[in-house]
Amino acid sequence: MSYVSGNTHTQEQLDHYSDQNNPNNEQYQADLDNHANQLNPNNDEYWHSRGEEKPEN
Repeated sequence: MSYVSGNTHTQEQLDHYSDQNNPNNEQYQADLDNHANQLNPNNDEYWHSRGEEKPEN
């Protein structure tokens, strides 16, 4: 696990890091959902993240 130092980061950066790594935080779940969407070819975000158009079936 990596750590973020309060000596080199602002409080805002520390809070953001904490939110992203806390499973009880909405941002944590949003990041997981976004990651899953980008890996799912049935999701529009998959194609958008690759800069491509979704093929017609």
